[in-house]
Amino acid sequence: MSLRGWDPIHAGRLGLSTLGRSLTRLWGRDVMLYVGGTSFFIMLAIFPAVALLIGAYSLLADPAQAEFQAEALARLMPTGARDLFQAELERLAHAPRDAISAQSGVALVIGAYAAHRGFKALLAGLSFIHDEPDPRGFVGFNLLALMVLLAAAAMMGIVSSMFLGLRVAAATLDMRPLAGVSWLYSEWTWASAGLTLGMSLIYRYAMSRRTVDWRASICGGFSAAMLCLFASWASAFYVEQIAHLGATYGSVTAVVVFLIWLSWSVNAVFFGGALATEIEIRLDEHRRLSLLRDLRPQSPRLTSRPGS
Repeated sequence: MSLRGWDPIHAGRLGLSTLGRSLTRLWGRDVMLYVGGTSFFIMLAIFPAVALLIGAYSLLADPAQAEFQAEALARLMPTGARDLFQAELERLAHAPRDAISAQSGVALVIGAYAAHRGFKALLAGLSFIHDEPDPRGFVGFNLLALMVLLAAAAMMGIVSSMFLGLRVAAATLDMRPLAGVSWLYSEWTWASAGLTLGMSLIYRYAMSRRTVDWRASICGGFSAAMLCLFASWASAFYVEQIAHLGATYGSVTAVVVFLIWLSWSVNAVFFGGALATEIEIRLDEHRRLSLLRDLRPQSPRLTSRPGS
């Protein structure tokens, strides 16, 4: 569509309608069950994953590098959840190597089970939101969840290693960021880029048997990434400025904050899937209308006869 024929009022109405339909999909009665299941298994898997990270670094390199890398990523969490995460990091980083190796073996079993179940809950929720008419069978669905888990772990390792390498190189070589590009060293920049890429790929290839349109997948992935980062800030503001949970939950406040942050982040991921679904529906409708318009027979032009 050319800019000359673009109607901003119609575009605004279309955008609000798409947003409203996406929220309707997100607020379905059964979506909360997938949110709860995904949040629980992510929480069950994240601390074994940290133990595995520290254990791998203790065998291959200095565990302090793993602690530094994980602490940089922990800044994305709210204050209460960050304290819980950093306390576990400090304990593992200063534990004896034999104890870390033994814990890593146990963590591998627990973490693999919880992560696989978490990705199954995530993909099942996205398939439900997408109204998938032909869901995968038992074996295919479990294999898909395993493939997505391995791909997500590999991409997280690559992105975090690149981020850590850039930070270490900047500190070692005294590389001062150029004016206006200090964002390149920020964990928020790398987290948003990694989340956008990862969620776009999941929406395109794993949400449905039929690949989702790239435009819809990228819009959904970008929205999910921005909402996840906003959820981190909003949950911190909520527990620090609005609901002071310490008086109610006492010593388990950090766990409650962690669960609030996780549930809001999972809701953001599901909203990205709902938005990608609605955008794809609108794109399909636009393609059908364009095809009908092209196939519509043209009215014959009236021509004047000589001498008439």
